[in-house]
Amino acid sequence: MTSSLDQLSAGTLDWLGANLDHFDPYAADAGTATHRQSKAVLELALLCHCSPRPGGSHDERLDGATALLRKLWQRPEFPRLFDAHPPSAPTYGLAYAGLAPDGIDDSACRATLGRLAPDFLSPAGKSPLKRMEIRFYADKAGVDHTIEPYAELVGQSPLVTLTAAAPGSAATGDVATDDVVTGGVVTDDVAPLTDSEGYSLTHAAFFLGDYGRAPTGLDGDALAHARELVRRMLDHCVGQDRWDLAAELVITQFILGLEPLRTPSGAAAVECLGRAQRSDGAIPGRSAALMAPRSAPAGEFFRKAYHTTLVTALMTLVLSSGRPSWHRD
Repeated sequence: MTSSLDQLSAGTLDWLGANLDHFDPYAADAGTATHRQSKAVLELALLCHCSPRPGGSHDERLDGATALLRKLWQRPEFPRLFDAHPPSAPTYGLAYAGLAPDGIDDSACRATLGRLAPDFLSPAGKSPLKRMEIRFYADKAGVDHTIEPYAELVGQSPLVTLTAAAPGSAATGDVATDDVVTGGVVTDDVAPLTDSEGYSLTHAAFFLGDYGRAPTGLDGDALAHARELVRRMLDHCVGQDRWDLAAELVITQFILGLEPLRTPSGAAAVECLGRAQRSDGAIPGRSAALMAPRSAPAGEFFRKAYHTTLVTALMTLVLSSGRPSWHRD
């Protein structure tokens, strides 16, 4: 890893390890938490799920998180926390089963899957992105479903169907007066995509490419289109200090076959995240505009900081994990 990426990795993983009590809904101070505890735990589970290196080795810095997850996954009452968020409860339950730590008693997982409505695991009435998400976790959980194969979904994914806003005059080679130059990258003040579109772009890549461990099925013009969408949105996020989405877009570059540290936009994003990182390792919010003040109480700071810190840690693990043999630049 580069020194910047290594610093991000060490700091974010150390901060997450030092704040496991804030993830644990049964910890003594859990009553003061202001975040969705079940969502935070599932995100921690995804980080641990994605951490093993080729050959099966894992990052020892996540041992504490893995131990917490093993404990929570064997508490039969834990999945009931999902019911506090009714619209998300079925997806949370499916992810809970799909991200279960190896070697645990899976009784609670099987019971949770048994409570899913049968039509939840069908494509009826669901967007392509939602169908990709359901298939992603259902396949990991080993549960039967009727969602179509990724090969049929990829052409309907936001990576293919989204279109960026028309670029400014910088596209002709000149830097317009409303453009910004950040770290050698020309960034447009006007977002190429909306927030919702930006996140749908990254999540589609995560599900199709299994965080860099599977081919997306994109090639030719479709792959070039997706890479350009990501580049433009990443340049914008760097210019606006939008840290959370920047980290997700760097992961997406990797999934799309690029080496982010060798692209101007990816390298600028890593440097941007490095500037945002506090001395304790945390990234203090989703963006500079939404960051937590240093005076924030511990629970409030965790609520604002945990997601972006975790996504940044995930980014560093993905970039350092090495390429599968099928992956080509």
